[in-house]
Amino acid sequence: MIFTSEVYFNNAVNRLLQEETSYDKEELKILHEKNHEILNPVQKNVYDSIIQNVYNKVGGIFFVYGSGGCGKTFLWQTLCCRLRSEGKIVLPITSCGIAAVLLPGGRTAHSRFHIHLKLDQDSTAGIRHGTDIAELIQHTDLIIWDKAPMQHRHAFESLDRSFRDIMSAIDKRRANKPFGGIIVVFGGDYRQILPVIPKAS
Repeated sequence: MIFTSEVYFNNAVNRLLQEETSYDKEELKILHEKNHEILNPVQKNVYDSIIQNVYNKVGGIFFVYGSGGCGKTFLWQTLCCRLRSEGKIVLPITSCGIAAVLLPGGRTAHSRFHIHLKLDQDSTAGIRHGTDIAELIQHTDLIIWDKAPMQHRHAFESLDRSFRDIMSAIDKRRANKPFGGIIVVFGGDYRQILPVIPKAS
C-alpha cells in the first residue's frame, strides 16, 4: 500500500502508543517468570512494592540506591517484562545514552521527554497538549529513570511541572501530585558521581 503525504499526516494512529503496546506478551511473560525466580530478597521487596503501587494506581516515587553491579538493571528488566506482558506501558529512561542500551526499549530522558539542555528553576519540558508524547504519558503506568544522580535537579523539576500539566487534563487533582500521579522509580549510585564544585579553580 502506498501512502500519500496527505494520508500520512491525517493518520490518527499514535505511533508512540502503538510502539509501546506492540511487545510480544507471551515472550515477555516467559522471560519474566525466568527472571523473577532468581531475584534476591532485596530485589523482590522493591519489585513487590513497585508492582503493588502500579496496580493500586496511587502514584508514588521510589529511589533504588545500589552500587554498580548489584542488579538494578536486572530489576528494571524484570519489572518491564511483568508489566508489558500485561499490556501496561512502562517507559525506561536513563541519564546517559550508553546506559539506555541496557534497558529494554530504553531512551535517554532528554530524548524521550524533550527536556531542554539549558534549564533553570522555572523550566518545563517541551511537551504540548494533544501531541503523541502527551497521550503516551497519559497512558503510562510506570517510568523507570536509571542513573538519576547524574542529572541536575532542574531536569526532574521541569518534568514534574510538565507531567502535572499533562495529567491534569485527565483529572484536575493530578495537578497536585508529584509527576502528575505517575509512578516514577529513580535508580543510581552516588558513588559513581564525581563531586563538582561550582566556579572552583
